[in-house]
Amino acid sequence: MRPRIEQLVTTWSPLCTAEISVAILGGAWKPSILTLLNTHRVLRFGELSRHLGNCTARVLTRQLRELEIDGLVVRTVYAEVPPKVEYSLSALGEEVQPLIGELARWGTAYIQQERESNETDAESRAG
Repeated sequence: MRPRIEQLVTTWSPLCTAEISVAILGGAWKPSILTLLNTHRVLRFGELSRHLGNCTARVLTRQLRELEIDGLVVRTVYAEVPPKVEYSLSALGEEVQPLIGELARWGTAYIQQERESNETDAESRAG
């Protein structure tokens, strides 16, 4: 368990029950990684990198390590030359998928609302 997550678990208070979820899922690419693994079931590092586009190798490595340490992703290393490493969702990673779906739904609604608001503001200034 990562030190930050361990601290939250040991000092957890029911006053903010969402904090642990945000701490674990928070990260520039974590929801995208989890969604890709849910869609494709198993991906190698290069495949994840191509799907994500502009995520650097350093950041992707860090996000995958954190997801693995937190128990959401399984890293399987095959004894081959060159080494073959595959990533997949753990049972916990599969369990979080409905939450990721709801975050995506909310994000889409938020974007639409903001775009409509910006259009209304632009029309008011032009008119």
